[in-house]
Amino acid sequence: MRLRNLLPLVAVAAAAVVPTQAHADAPIPGVPAVLQAPAQQAQQQILHWQQQLAQPLPEAFGTPTYSNDLDGWIRNALSVLGQHGIPASYDGIHRNAMRESSGNPQAINLSDSNAAAGTPSKGLMQVIDPTFAAYHVDGTSWDIYDPVANIAAACNYAAHRYGSIDNVFGAY
Repeated sequence: MRLRNLLPLVAVAAAAVVPTQAHADAPIPGVPAVLQAPAQQAQQQILHWQQQLAQPLPEAFGTPTYSNDLDGWIRNALSVLGQHGIPASYDGIHRNAMRESSGNPQAINLSDSNAAAGTPSKGLMQVIDPTFAAYHVDGTSWDIYDPVANIAAACNYAAHRYGSIDNVFGAY
């Protein structure tokens, strides 16, 4: 039998007896001497994969990067919201951001009733300071003009008040 034909058996044998780090180079019982080196290599690879899978997924597969634009801010916020179980969709956030600020994270409304009361609506989703503070989402900035933090707080507020930002189709 050719060595190439035995490699699937080596992989099965290696998978059956995955070593701890301390025993990674020990001979594998029941594997012929000629196949020890490939079996140990297969075990090392399986051990490496197990270590990668034991890490939180962002560490195992690299931390996602997001573009510094409306699309990236929404995707970043959705990641944060998902970690906190706050419901939202890309379309719901995008629709509200465009209506509230035309996608401008530095927007401020100095002419509405909130502004007249001394608390103007600010940022991408036009959140007032007390609402931002009350519905701030851990893991985001405390800067109301930070687009990800602004989206997250607005979505958290909308989830508590309307069930989701997806249910908001006008001023909120």
